[in-house]
Amino acid sequence: MPNPKKIILLIGDIIILYFSLWLTLFIRYWPGLDLWRFKQHFWPFSIIYALWLIVFYIAGLYGLNLARNNLAFYSTLFRGLAINAGLAIAFFYFIPYFGITPKTNLFFNLLIFTVLVSLWRQVYNSLLKSKALLNNLLIIGQTKETKQMLDWLKAHPQIGYRLAQELKPADIQTPFDVLEIAHQKNIKTIITAIDPHQDSHLAESLYQCLPLKINFSDFSNFYEKIMGKVPLSSIGEIWFLENLTESQKNFYETAKRILDMLGALVFGLISLIFYPLIALIIKIDSRGPVFYKQKRIGQDGRIFTVIKFRTMIEEAEKDGAQWANHEDHRITRVGRFLRKTRLDELPQLWNIFVDQMSFIGPRPERIEFVKQLEKQIPYYQMRHIIKPGLTGWAQVNFRYGASVKDSIEKLQYELYYIKHRSFILDLSIILKTIKIVLKGGGR
Repeated sequence: MPNPKKIILLIGDIIILYFSLWLTLFIRYWPGLDLWRFKQHFWPFSIIYALWLIVFYIAGLYGLNLARNNLAFYSTLFRGLAINAGLAIAFFYFIPYFGITPKTNLFFNLLIFTVLVSLWRQVYNSLLKSKALLNNLLIIGQTKETKQMLDWLKAHPQIGYRLAQELKPADIQTPFDVLEIAHQKNIKTIITAIDPHQDSHLAESLYQCLPLKINFSDFSNFYEKIMGKVPLSSIGEIWFLENLTESQKNFYETAKRILDMLGALVFGLISLIFYPLIALIIKIDSRGPVFYKQKRIGQDGRIFTVIKFRTMIEEAEKDGAQWANHEDHRITRVGRFLRKTRLDELPQLWNIFVDQMSFIGPRPERIEFVKQLEKQIPYYQMRHIIKPGLTGWAQVNFRYGASVKDSIEKLQYELYYIKHRSFILDLSIILKTIKIVLKGGGR
């Protein structure tokens, strides 16, 4: 379900976009602004505004993590505005289809929008941290994940939650203790890290709070909503039975397969243009083959051969399989560039075309690592319920995994994706991937 705060932010930006257009035309043509002139500018500016909103999304300006009036926020905002200015200029001067080249109007529109959106975002960011709008939390039960989440919420007050009280089950002496605390602390949401089904005393205490119209949530669902991942230690087999109803994803999976095949065909043919150049610089940089083939685990545990451009020295694994990392000495100079730009993965478009992979899904792991991780991480095999992908929710939210601990963290994101996967979430992952590549994040 879309976050209402993000929807408000998006709607506010759209209103300001069109208000800035109206204000621009009003200033320029006053008192002669008429409906025809507004229509003449409305459609071409609507196209460019859609591109601007996409740029803002890629830049991270619709993520509440960035919604703070600090240097990082303003730096990102003005960088996005600069890119949008370049897009608008290119659009109007290289696509004269609409019959207008609004030099002065475009300048005024950019200036007015920059001022208005800066003021709007400053007010919005301040309101998010307002005590009057904070949602006071009562958490019952303590785990490693509850502490992790509370530390994160404390560092991100703009998300809108504040811990008002934390209780252990032993702290609840009478059925009315929770009700009294809820009254005193103005509690809006109660999170239970203890299953009320297994604790009748807790269930009775929560029942007494119903007249207060408080929001109730179990910890795993709230953690998912806030953190974008599944708390691995707080779930069991029942969670998978209740949440991974794959039969309800049949239409989505069929449509996604069609889009994967078409996308792999189109981008695969286009990418062939770059193969000779990439092959040449690989051969010049280091000895060894151009392509690198490796066995990986795919959907339902099926083994397939992944194809990539070689990014490591020829005898990178003479001592056996090893975790890769950012400072890996085995990566060549050209290989480092290929990884940062994701160009090394172009051959995997063939894996997508033949239905071994998808554009979006968990990262395909090596057989050696999977055997190790399945022994050490509970439910690790469940990531193979869907096809692996070129990019995914874990890849855009977490660094490159280089240990068992990292794999546990990534699995939590992968389970979130498997549960919530949809075209909207896939689009979000694609845009976040573009952002990472443009920033040179790579892998």
